[in-house]
Amino acid sequence: MVRWRSGTVQAVRRSWHGAVELDVTTGDGPLRALAYPELVGVPEPGDRVLLNVGALVMGLGTGGYALVVALPDRLPADPADDGTSRDGGHLVKARYTPLQAILLGVDEEASPHRAVMESAESLDGMPVVTADLHSALPAILAGIRDGRPGVRVAYLMTDGGALPAWFSRTLDGLRDHLAGTVTTGQAFGGDLEASTVHTGLLAARHVLGADVTIVAQGPGNLGTGTPWGFSGVALGEAVNAVAVLGGRPVGSLRISDADGRDRHRGVSHHSLTAYGKVALARADLPVPDGLEPRLAAAVDAALAPLAARHRIVRVATDGLDRALRDSPVPLSTMGRKLDQDHGYFLAAAAAGRHAATLLT
Repeated sequence: MVRWRSGTVQAVRRSWHGAVELDVTTGDGPLRALAYPELVGVPEPGDRVLLNVGALVMGLGTGGYALVVALPDRLPADPADDGTSRDGGHLVKARYTPLQAILLGVDEEASPHRAVMESAESLDGMPVVTADLHSALPAILAGIRDGRPGVRVAYLMTDGGALPAWFSRTLDGLRDHLAGTVTTGQAFGGDLEASTVHTGLLAARHVLGADVTIVAQGPGNLGTGTPWGFSGVALGEAVNAVAVLGGRPVGSLRISDADGRDRHRGVSHHSLTAYGKVALARADLPVPDGLEPRLAAAVDAALAPLAARHRIVRVATDGLDRALRDSPVPLSTMGRKLDQDHGYFLAAAAAGRHAATLLT
């Protein structure tokens, strides 16, 4: 289950918010490793590190990293527990794993936001865009901000992909463009910690003051190639949560004519499962104008069975290509850049643009 290695830090390559990339030598040779300082401390050259290399050795989606489990010879000091700091809460995430984190929940008794969260019952009609891949986040944001640059946008990160928000370089690059990040479920490392998608949505609205919220799992995802065996299918449950709380669900469709897998061409079978079977509440499903004719025909055919349950919305795309190219972070999905999978990013941006039109 766990493939362990012991190594020595040779160099610090680069760092971003919450993460440090390292060159490490082991008995198997050199490798790249990633450490989260809030969990293990700040690594320095010469430190001995204990590593989990399982996903790296198996070629799975960890960004090509071994993960630092501990600096055994230089453990960090215990965090201050004053009852009000980030480390002073009782919300346990990555529960019952060796690196479980104990954090201050946004709605805990010790939280400065407790009173707000106790009285929060509704999203007040806030548009919420749901997406099944983390890579859609910057494209949706680009669509929202294209026509409404002053809108406050929050990101709610579910726990279907990476658990630490710190893993995402995309999120690091968007920090100055978001009202904040809420990590929910087992995910952690956001500006606010919430135990459920429901409390996370309420925190985005009432604590971060969001006008629009984007819901998507962290980078990396779990999938078996079957219609139900994909962590992003949970976005259908997010649609239900938004509706229960009085928000406006907007479903970002996963559209592609570049994916090599037939099940993801046109509209991905994951979008069809999430919106067609899991989401019981009605959502707006934006479809961008200007798709290549063959792709447009495939999208229309795939969405026809969903038209009775959801509202299919056509969205003009004038200016969206420019907005995508002006993104403050690089656009990439499954290794494909904007021009290699234009339809995917255009669909996400169209969802963002439509959400912005719902604001009063």
